[in-house]
Amino acid sequence: AAGMFLRLLSDIQWRAAHPKWRRMTSSQRSTSTTAEPHPLSLPAQAQVVICGGGIMGTSVAYHLSKMGFKDIVLLEQGRLAAGTTRFCAGIVSTARPVSIELKMAHYSNKLYQQLEQETGVQTGYMKTGSISLAQTQDRLISLKRIASSLNVMGIPCEIISPKKVLQLHPLINIHDLVGAMYVPEDALVSSANVSLALATAASRNGVQIHERTSVSHVTIQKGRVTGVETDRGRIQCDYFVNCAGQWAYELGHSGEEPVHIPVHACEHFYLLTHPLQAPLSSSLPTIVDPDGRIYIRNWQGGILSGGFEKNPKPLFTEGRNQLEIQNLQEDWDHFGPLLSALLRRMPGLEALQIMQLVNCPESFTPDMRCIMGESPTARGYFVLAGMNSAGISYGGGAGKYLAEWIVNGYPSENVWPLDLKRFGTLQSSRTFLRHRVMEVMPLMYDLKVPRWDFQTGRQLRTSPLYDRLDAQGARWMEKHGFERVKYFVPPGSDLLDLDHSKTFYKPDWFDIVGSEVKCCKEAVCVIDMSSFTKFEISSTGDQALESLQYLFSNDLDVPVGHVVHTGMLNEKGGYENDCSIARLSKRSFFMISPTDQQVHCWAWLKNRLPDDSNLVLEDVTWKYTALNLIGPRAVDVLSELSYAPMTAEHFPSLFCKEMSVGYANGIRVMSITHTGEPGFVLYIPIEYALHVYNEVMNMGQKYGIRNAGYYALRSLRIEKFFAFWGQDLDAFTTPMECGREFQVKLDKGMEFLGQEVLLEQKQNGVYKRFTMFILEDHDTDMDLWPWWGEPIFRNGRYVGKTTSSAYSYTLERHVCLGFVHHFDEETGEKLVVTTDFINQGEYEIDIAGQRFQAKAKLYPFSSLFAQRRRKDEVELSGYQRE
Repeated sequence: AAGMFLRLLSDIQWRAAHPKWRRMTSSQRSTSTTAEPHPLSLPAQAQVVICGGGIMGTSVAYHLSKMGFKDIVLLEQGRLAAGTTRFCAGIVSTARPVSIELKMAHYSNKLYQQLEQETGVQTGYMKTGSISLAQTQDRLISLKRIASSLNVMGIPCEIISPKKVLQLHPLINIHDLVGAMYVPEDALVSSANVSLALATAASRNGVQIHERTSVSHVTIQKGRVTGVETDRGRIQCDYFVNCAGQWAYELGHSGEEPVHIPVHACEHFYLLTHPLQAPLSSSLPTIVDPDGRIYIRNWQGGILSGGFEKNPKPLFTEGRNQLEIQNLQEDWDHFGPLLSALLRRMPGLEALQIMQLVNCPESFTPDMRCIMGESPTARGYFVLAGMNSAGISYGGGAGKYLAEWIVNGYPSENVWPLDLKRFGTLQSSRTFLRHRVMEVMPLMYDLKVPRWDFQTGRQLRTSPLYDRLDAQGARWMEKHGFERVKYFVPPGSDLLDLDHSKTFYKPDWFDIVGSEVKCCKEAVCVIDMSSFTKFEISSTGDQALESLQYLFSNDLDVPVGHVVHTGMLNEKGGYENDCSIARLSKRSFFMISPTDQQVHCWAWLKNRLPDDSNLVLEDVTWKYTALNLIGPRAVDVLSELSYAPMTAEHFPSLFCKEMSVGYANGIRVMSITHTGEPGFVLYIPIEYALHVYNEVMNMGQKYGIRNAGYYALRSLRIEKFFAFWGQDLDAFTTPMECGREFQVKLDKGMEFLGQEVLLEQKQNGVYKRFTMFILEDHDTDMDLWPWWGEPIFRNGRYVGKTTSSAYSYTLERHVCLGFVHHFDEETGEKLVVTTDFINQGEYEIDIAGQRFQAKAKLYPFSSLFAQRRRKDEVELSGYQRE
């Protein structure tokens, strides 16, 4: 095939420019797959060893060498760029719904643009632009939301009419289109050549590159990487980077201590044609037709077209042994629907001569986002893999962030949505991965409205109450593999409609959640919150207290039985975790964190707690079922069940004590609800869960008790201006920036992580402020809803994005939470955000290109609290955690 010929040609040109490469690889030109002895032997040691010579490995090597690392070795089991990179369609597209992915793709585009000039290697970079087509109004809305994000980042982008599509690409059939999105700076490249160009630059900067060298396993001692075993000997190293693409899973599992990397390959098909009679112009824009499930780009005067079919074919579930990826079997029957979609979109192609159908493996992840970061179990073991067919778009940016992570200890942006630690061991079952990628691949082009859920790999981690709640109409979503209730469908509702309601507008569950919220405010509701991450830290002496005082910003030296809300901050003062810690005794603490903190928080603590056998950290997540009793009558239900007074005088706010509830003993009751409403959370040993739940429901009947779900919780916490970690709070947000100064004890008598930054912010002010917005001219029934990620404008200028939002049933308005920045109008430099700056602006929130007026507030509505006890005021220090 012509593509293979070009690939070989670029190989030869590149190696000809590098004499030492000629020496190394001259012995490998034989057709035999067994490598002959290498004239250049491997070094005995290196600072960093990278495994994988595709776009990811070469990008990491390039960026590490640019950042001053000298002692780098890149190992490739076959030839450079001979894996998925070789077959990549070469489309560099910035139109991404996830902000961090958009930033990675934007950086990649800028990098590839100047790479040829920097290295002398032809990369085939061509700025063609791309057009994403919309066949439905919903699809157009999703494109408008992406366009809003692109525009505020300074990336040219416009929503265009079908007529304009025809002007830009005359061969396109526009009869079924309602509009499109045009991104003029998107580009095409030869992905293999980009990889070779990155390798060339890295090699000039001193990176040693060895082909035909396979890694058998990575050696890990005392939780740290110590070296790499290869078929050509051992290399001692401090850092190992797994960029092995679809081999990443096996490589992770090859050592004695497995590193779980949940990726799985699927077959990916695309068509190559001979040049058209009137060859296509090389500057024609790339077409993405997600409703037709296909993409179309020009290729040497002809066409390259592939897509994401509804019935993908997973590969290599049992493991694999190919060195380089050969073109897999053509499967014309399987490609049929995509070919039909291509001919519908470009009817003039009927007489086209097809050159070949390419079928190559492409690796996917359980949530359609790539995987990067350090292993939670092996320090110095980094991963960059699972690109979900966007490898060339992400390659430059992902390599940069990972290199920063290795060199500085953290990347320059919040990459939590991509962090390996968002997964646990449970996502690396091969059966789970096989089933999930069969769902993920079609989802690449499916319309995704807010709050959609995966259907495969479900009911994996469940509360003991799962069947009981399910029988009462629970509708489920999943977080970190744990099933959690969204809301309860009342008897007699049309269940089918609710399960399939997908909309950018007012959802079908609106009234159901409204009635759950009302019950929380007026009576009592029960929410099963068992998915919370729960750790116990204990010691024989004061080790637990001393260690926690250093790792947390609030003062934990409180009387036994008190609960403290605190941030677990990093050196930059940003939130690595946001949690509640109860002091159970002088020497033991009970820590409650968000669900998706289970792996991340464990690794953070393990790496920073002293190595002391008298200090014990235990994950007790699975030992306790958590029931959140929210509402003014929660106190009545509990006091009747425990025969103990539960009023504020006897059981003050932010308090924890062990009690018996019904017949069950040893239940940890905390006066906290994570919503600002009165109530309690019961941490129940799981064998008592069903008993306690039944007792609570029976006793609560006379008080109007009902079940509720997380959607009600979200509405309550957002109208109370509670931030939560992973959406509002991240490693780049400090307590000073989100109005949580009272959770920081700068004078607690000992140093803690992040303290210097917070002292400096207290003195000099902050560059962003967490702000609450109430939408003014927004019609809940008719207008598009805000979800998160909407641009915020102040006096017509872009100042930030929303991080979460919900409808407030109390205010009967939408509430958005987000950060406001202050940029100098001339220089664009960041300025301090003052209270006056927030209060004196006129604000608008942009929802899919339409702007709505909003009122900004730095504090929640005091009228909501006028009738509340002081208890709630104290509890404002709590955040909701999801």
